[in-house]
Parts: sequence; structure tokens; C-alpha cells
Amino acid sequence: MSRSERLLDLVQTLRRHRLPVSARALASELGVSIRTLYRDIATLQGQGAPIEGEAGLGYVLRPGFMLPPLMFTDEEIEAIVLGSRWVAKQPDNRLSKAAADALAKIAAVLPDDLREDLDASTLLVGPRTGASEGIELAAVRQAIRDEQKLAITYSDAGGSDSERIVWPFALGFFDKVRVMVAWCEMRQDFRHFRTDRIARLDATGLRYPKRRQALLKQWRMTLEDAPQR
Repeated sequence: MSRSERLLDLVQTLRRHRLPVSARALASELGVSIRTLYRDIATLQGQGAPIEGEAGLGYVLRPGFMLPPLMFTDEEIEAIVLGSRWVAKQPDNRLSKAAADALAKIAAVLPDDLREDLDASTLLVGPRTGASEGIELAAVRQAIRDEQKLAITYSDAGGSDSERIVWPFALGFFDKVRVMVAWCEMRQDFRHFRTDRIARLDATGLRYPKRRQALLKQWRMTLEDAPQR
């Protein structure tokens, strides 16, 4: 167990106790020595954690304390690295660069031991697969954020093109394809559009009449109601 993970466990243990708890009881629960426990409490207090008490009397964590945002467990570090590396392999160039930049920012402010864990992560992502996109995925993400309609030319599986006005509200990333989830004005229903089949995409500057969270909730309900195969 890393030192940072041990400190997190100590904070969580203190949170479970409303009344002061002895150092011996804390050390036993955490599986560390009394000396290590005293040192960890001093470290947390030095970082601003409102831990009250002293040796022989017990310790209590004052309510309302929020954990420092850059203290992670080993598995949280692995999740961050794996997720960032996966996004960095996606064909959305701006999102890919943002993932690499975010990981670099996190690494820059992590404690030394956690930075070493991040750099040494052995969870790898395979090479990018699938064809390149014919459109800029950043434009889709922007339309989702702005809750604006898009005008698209879409080619179905049979190769037939159609002009659509859609209300995009989600973008799914799969190993080989990306899928835009949207309300289609032509079909008057939810539709899933593979982004590699979108030949043209134009921003309309027009807001669609529903909030994207409402559309997302309604779409999820249709999935739950769909017959199971």
C-alpha cells in the first residue's frame, strides 16, 4: 500500500467515528504501527486536515473536511492513466490532445510517490483501429454542449444519402466506430448515427427546444423499454 493510499484510509477511518478514537484502535484497524499512525496524523494535520486530539486522549476528524483533490489510490491512478491513454488514441484530435495535456497537469502536481506510480503504470492501450472520421468530432461535441441543431448528410448501410436536421445530445466511443445519438427531425424519433458515415456536417446556430439532459433521460427510457433479444 502506498503512503498516499494509507493516508486516505486513515481519513476514511476517522470519518466513521463520531467520537474520539484511540491511536491504538486506529493503528489496529489500519494495520500499521503506533509510530506510523502518529506520523500519518501529523502529515494530514500539516496538510490542513482538521484532526483534533492528542496521544493518550484519542483523535477525531472535525465534520466538513474535504479530501485534497489530488490524492488517489493505486487503482484510481491506474484508471486515470488507462482512461487518458485510451482517449489519446481516439480520432478526435482535440480531445486526444486534451487527454494528454490533462494527464501532464495531474502528474505535475502529484506527490513524488504518486507521480512515480503514474509514470510506471503498465496498463497499456492498443493501437488506434477503424477508419478516420470524415467530420470534425469536436464540432459534434460543441453542438452537444451548446444544445444546438446540426444539419448533416448521412449515408446509411446501403449507401443511400439523406439530409437530416438532428438534435445531438450524446457521443458514444467504441473500439472501431463513434456514434452520435440524436433526435432526428425527419424520423421524429431517436437515431444513432455512425460518425464515419456522416459526409457533411454544418452547425445551424439554432438551439433545439429541449435540454440535452431531458433528451438523454428520454432516450435511456426507450432503451429500457425495448424488447430484449
